[in-house]
Amino acid sequence: MSILIKPIITEKATDQSELSNCFSFVVKKEANKIEVKEAVESAYGVTVKGVRTMNYPVKRTTKYTKKGLVASVKGAYKKAVVQLAEGENIDFYSNI
Repeated sequence: MSILIKPIITEKATDQSELSNCFSFVVKKEANKIEVKEAVESAYGVTVKGVRTMNYPVKRTTKYTKKGLVASVKGAYKKAVVQLAEGENIDFYSNI
C-alpha cells in the first residue's frame, strides 16, 4: 500500500513547484514526514530536502433550497508539501 494517494495539481501548487521547487501530495492520514519522504524518493527517484504536512478537517455545509434542507460533506484529508533538492524535478505529465 502506498503512502501517496495523488499529487495536487492546482494553480497555486504549480507556482510553488516553479518558484521554490515544492510539490504537493494528498497522503494517508496516518503517514508521518519520514514515511512521506521515503515514499516520494522511491516513487520518483529524487532527493527530498524537507517535508511539511497539514491536516484539513471535514467541511459540512447546509443549504436551503426549493426541495428543502440539503446537507453536504467534504471529507478530511492530509496534505504534504515536499521540497526537493536543487536541480531535482518531478514531471507529472510524462505518462500522458
